[in-house]
Amino acid sequence: MEPMKILIAQILDIGRGAIEILPQLFISLVILFITYALAKLAKHIAKSVLKKTRLRQSLANLMVLFSSLAIWLVGLMISAIIAFPDLTPTKMLAGLGIGSVAIGFAFKDIFENFLAGIIILIRREMRINDFVACEGYEGTVEAILVRETHIRKTDGELVILPNSMLFKNPLTIRTDLEERRTTIICGVGYGENVDEARSVIKQAVTACKTVITDTRPVQIFANEFADSSINFEVTWWTGSRPLDIRQSRDEVIASIKAALDKAGIEIPFPYRTLTFKDT
Repeated sequence: MEPMKILIAQILDIGRGAIEILPQLFISLVILFITYALAKLAKHIAKSVLKKTRLRQSLANLMVLFSSLAIWLVGLMISAIIAFPDLTPTKMLAGLGIGSVAIGFAFKDIFENFLAGIIILIRREMRINDFVACEGYEGTVEAILVRETHIRKTDGELVILPNSMLFKNPLTIRTDLEERRTTIICGVGYGENVDEARSVIKQAVTACKTVITDTRPVQIFANEFADSSINFEVTWWTGSRPLDIRQSRDEVIASIKAALDKAGIEIPFPYRTLTFKDT
């Protein structure tokens, strides 16, 4: 019976200890509730203040997140110290230092994405609504979060990319400028006058509404002697979004075709010459 008495005594001691710390636990819960309310209030205030500034949306979101995290960190420390009086800030920091090493190894990828996300949010190169391309993925940036970035492809699909992928790999930002250069190849027959054909093509491209002509020149270069034609490299500037490029290509190709037809300049089909040996 002696072991049973010892067990009962230990259970009673645990019960008394639990009852003794109930007030402290209650106060800790109140502190957590207050922390939650203050974090929500800080988010609201930060959003209201940052709306009046010219900060980029991604950077503003980062500052709002940090304001909430700072309040939660202080609130959790106060709550833990109240619930467990023997736990001092020094002990907590020491425990965090030891535990962070193990946590760092266990959650390496998560922390890598977290740090990459902070760097992406701080730097100016990529913004919300930019059209980007990385490792075969292309689309419009809809959200830049601390761990991941949401990209909407042109076909409507949503791609969620880890921030470390965007940070470590080459990233193309197609809308970094409002204007982007595009090029097509246009061929004319070998019997046509090259200078006249170049002039007709340039006038046709310049007349297009989607072509930027006031700040960017339209460039037409004779490019090569192809199998059935002399090919021109036709280069112009238009809007930087994919739809802008497609619309401008459509207008330019239609305009060049109409202008060459009107001028009587041939756009040749592929020719094939057959030679038969006399027998």
